[in-house]
Amino acid sequence: MASVLSDYIKKEQMLKQLQEELQALESNSELKKELEFKEKLQALMTEHGKLVRDVCEMLDPSYRSSSVKGTKISSTDGRKKRPLKVYKNPHTGEVVETRGGNHNVIKEWKAEFGNEEVVSWVVEERA
Repeated sequence: MASVLSDYIKKEQMLKQLQEELQALESNSELKKELEFKEKLQALMTEHGKLVRDVCEMLDPSYRSSSVKGTKISSTDGRKKRPLKVYKNPHTGEVVETRGGNHNVIKEWKAEFGNEEVVSWVVEERA
């Protein structure tokens, strides 16, 4: 029980210290300016139907293409998008567009004709 009580007392002291720091920050004029700016910016974005991503792309066109993971907010998990591959089966004329190797039709073709042959059917590849 004593360890629980001492833990409680420590946390209570930490809370008191954090509350004091928070009060000091709240009286900081620089923080007040930044909070006011943030509120106005969010209101403007809402008024115009824009997301943070949209604003970042407007201000920095290289925003989406940033290759350094973690430096910019992104709608993905930071991985580069796979290229779109367009396959055309010369036997049937069927066309399949896919960004991954898990496409069921491509799997069927590879099982029937072999991987190397199906890979040679790529007629277009784009980002």
